[in-house]
Amino acid sequence: MKAKTAYSFWFKIYNDFPKAHRYTLGGKIEDYFLGLLENIFISIYLPPETKVPRLTIAISKLDGVKFFLQIAWENKCIQDDKYSALSLHLQEIGRMLGGWRKGLEKKTPPNK
Repeated sequence: MKAKTAYSFWFKIYNDFPKAHRYTLGGKIEDYFLGLLENIFISIYLPPETKVPRLTIAISKLDGVKFFLQIAWENKCIQDDKYSALSLHLQEIGRMLGGWRKGLEKKTPPNK
């Protein structure tokens, strides 16, 4: 699972996070990342007709990770090369989640 690989990469970055920001900004990124993983994991086991709302939550968690990660990078909490590498992972996860959701929306009729 790509998200798990990205989290492992983040975990290494988090250990090197500046102590002054580790439990504030770093903790925020950590919370969003864990929420992303949790929602993907739950989505795998849901029936198809209930996956879309959970995937939408996962996508918003991913957006939160990207947003706070960018703030951390802009404030020099993350090295450029590590930020770039993690961003590539996150972009790929976004494409996969978006494609998964789009495929389900085509197969599943909307609730009326």
